[in-house]
Amino acid sequence: MTPFLTLQGRRALITGGTSGAGAATVALFHQLGAHVLTAARKRPADLSGAAFVEADLTTRAGVQAVVDAVHRELGGLDILVNVLGGSSAPSGGFAALTDEEWDKEFDLNFFPAVRLDRALIPGMIAQGSGVVIHVTSIQRILPLHQATTGYAAAKGALNTYSKSISKEVSPKGVRVVRVSPGWIADPGSNGLALRIAEEAGISYDQAVQTIMDSLGGIPLGRPAKPGEVADLIAFLASNRASSITGTEHVIDGGTVPTA
Repeated sequence: MTPFLTLQGRRALITGGTSGAGAATVALFHQLGAHVLTAARKRPADLSGAAFVEADLTTRAGVQAVVDAVHRELGGLDILVNVLGGSSAPSGGFAALTDEEWDKEFDLNFFPAVRLDRALIPGMIAQGSGVVIHVTSIQRILPLHQATTGYAAAKGALNTYSKSISKEVSPKGVRVVRVSPGWIADPGSNGLALRIAEEAGISYDQAVQTIMDSLGGIPLGRPAKPGEVADLIAFLASNRASSITGTEHVIDGGTVPTA
């Protein structure tokens, strides 16, 4: 019996694949039969069956190292999933964001996707097929002004860029879709809560509640789990979603009150 969803034999690059939703996506893709490559600045203890390249994707040299690894390890690419993202910006609103902080936000949350696309999508076009998935964020429309203005702006740019290239490359056989998570409950994604707790002199649980309040609450009653985000990504990457392109898929437990 043919399984409902398979990625058997597909060649996939997943950035940000060593923690949180990225690691869950790597593990699921491997389980579904894909040949997976991921990258990070340091090799993790568990790669869930993926090939690995040590590289800093916030740099041009790091991106080139990953592109070279794609050709060396996979011999081409069928699926590109850009999960890489995050923020280390200080709280304090817009005035706390120096030029250096703005550079960091875009170098992590926007430019890696742009550079990888530029290097790898032409190969997909040449073979007549491919899927590009950019993980953005609901913060592009629901920013937390106290701490994540730069992150939200970078993800907003990624969202607009993704929509634009989908119009260009979808007629050539390459689907481009966006996955926009809300808050994901994972130790690797709770740095904001820890930082708020430290800076405000409150407990971690109080910081979590502060974030929930800033988001206006989560109607589902809880944040998303990394595996749930991975499930959505895998579906969109599969042939089950073969007519889906140019769209944004929100997974936020109902946090954003309007579409």
